[in-house]
Amino acid sequence: MNKLEIDWTRCDGHGLCAGLAPDEVLLDEWGFPVLRGREITAGELPDARRAVLACPALALRLSSR
Repeated sequence: MNKLEIDWTRCDGHGLCAGLAPDEVLLDEWGFPVLRGREITAGELPDARRAVLACPALALRLSSR
């Protein structure tokens, strides 16, 4: 099971993750990510990986629990 997780001590609210993984990440009114908290499907996995790699603050990670 793959899920996105955010390290809130690192997140600066750039919002790139929402643009790259829109099925999993929304932005709140201040531009910070809100995760849907569900399992990422195989079809969404490439977008999730791209979002993790593009995060300028290295705050986003993909967990496999």
